[in-house]
Amino acid sequence: MREQPCGVEAVFRTTRGRVRGTRAGGGVTAVLGIPHAAAPFGARRFREPQPAPAWDGVRDCTAFGPISPQSAELPGAPVWRAGDEDILSVNVWVPEHADGGALPVFVWIHGGAYTFGSSAQPDFDGRALARAGLVVVSCNYRVGFEGFGHVSGFPDNRGLLDQVAALRWVRENIAAFAGDPGNVTVAGHSSGGGSVACLMTMERTRGLFRRAVAHSVPHAFYPTELAMAVTERIAAEAGVAPTAEGLLSVPPEGLVAASDKAAAQCGADPVAAIHAFDPVIFQPVVDGEVLPADPLHALASGAAREVSLLVCHTLEEYWFLHAVGAVREVTSEAELADFAEALHLPAHLVDGYRELMPGAPVLDRYLALFGDAKFGEYTTRLAEHHARAGGRAYLARFTRRRKEARPWHTADVPFAFGNLDAVGADFLIGGAPDDDDRALSRRMLRSWAGFAATGDPGWPAVTAGRTPVKSWAVPSDHLAAEDTSGLRALWQDVRFDLLRPGPVAGHRSPGLSGASR
Repeated sequence: MREQPCGVEAVFRTTRGRVRGTRAGGGVTAVLGIPHAAAPFGARRFREPQPAPAWDGVRDCTAFGPISPQSAELPGAPVWRAGDEDILSVNVWVPEHADGGALPVFVWIHGGAYTFGSSAQPDFDGRALARAGLVVVSCNYRVGFEGFGHVSGFPDNRGLLDQVAALRWVRENIAAFAGDPGNVTVAGHSSGGGSVACLMTMERTRGLFRRAVAHSVPHAFYPTELAMAVTERIAAEAGVAPTAEGLLSVPPEGLVAASDKAAAQCGADPVAAIHAFDPVIFQPVVDGEVLPADPLHALASGAAREVSLLVCHTLEEYWFLHAVGAVREVTSEAELADFAEALHLPAHLVDGYRELMPGAPVLDRYLALFGDAKFGEYTTRLAEHHARAGGRAYLARFTRRRKEARPWHTADVPFAFGNLDAVGADFLIGGAPDDDDRALSRRMLRSWAGFAATGDPGWPAVTAGRTPVKSWAVPSDHLAAEDTSGLRALWQDVRFDLLRPGPVAGHRSPGLSGASR
């Protein structure tokens, strides 16, 4: 229930108590840092999220809440400080003239390699989407070891469970903010997109959302044995046994430091072969309980056919990760062969990229292969498998390029949010936006808003036999009735398997290291 505004403030009633937001400008009210679950520390550490305690009076919700334990310091975003505990919160942006009826709800899950990030990053500001007629929600969840580290006797995928708690908060409370709890879209990018794919397959989320938007979904899911191996490495760095008792004895800041050390050593001593090239050590765990199967398998079986899906990836995903020093440098054919072996890429893929990228240096071919293996092909297959299983799916590709701006990982997000002028966006999009960029941003934002409202982003859906693809570009977009690129043809018989512990033992199989084509 929305109460009478007071001055520049607005008060809303939730199931746990009343909250006060503030006018955010442009006809939007922002209510920030609302608890969606109790602080996950002390007796609740490593456990499923528990309900937030109720409060008396009106809670001030005019600033973002604390973020999950991490060492990252991102432009314009808050940093985590030891002792911050009330980290499970949501933010809501409401159009100020939304009293006429329930509006579509758009729930954003931030990315950050399942290791860092928060809902308070400037490029995730929800005002522009709210002005387009949505009630926008973003959430904080546990990342790093607190959210995705394996602890014997405790649930895996605690970060995913936090996201489920946020979606339940939306179902129970969003009507008070003029939102329709029966018309919810969950969206995310990178590890946030991976989270969305996982949420689609989880029994706990049934009925919590109707649609899903997943940008740049990473192919990165652990079996339990690999999650255990990662925990053993982190525990060794922390100087404790890899047991619940040992891990609980280390404060959050200690596990952050130990995790950072373990990741830094992966180049020389990887836990899984891929870690030698990409030292992201936290991923969702296919434990058979919280996450019953990897999303590609699950969608192919029809596990989420009632949920409409919109996916997008960028054309040159891995150039961004190379630019920020997040991946190993590969500049020789021998190193490229080692990389292909680590990912179990068949020889015809490496040869095919060489033929289709004549004259390209090894580094460019490596980044193209890595980007397609990790993001592009996997994201595309999610849409295709979902459609073949009876679901509704749409595919887009971000190809916008300027002189000094590649269509790389994360570049699409400020465009879709309408936040091209946000702090840090200039690096993501390659400089100050021009008029063509602003027009593209308006088109992408309208697509998200249209899909969230009606399930139609504005172009044909993928079918069992065809894969139409929308290319977001400047000065104008392109629509191909079928995705027939030469690079896609190379991937036709390549499988996507769960990652496995240990180095590659000198053999190659036609798959990426349970599988789905």
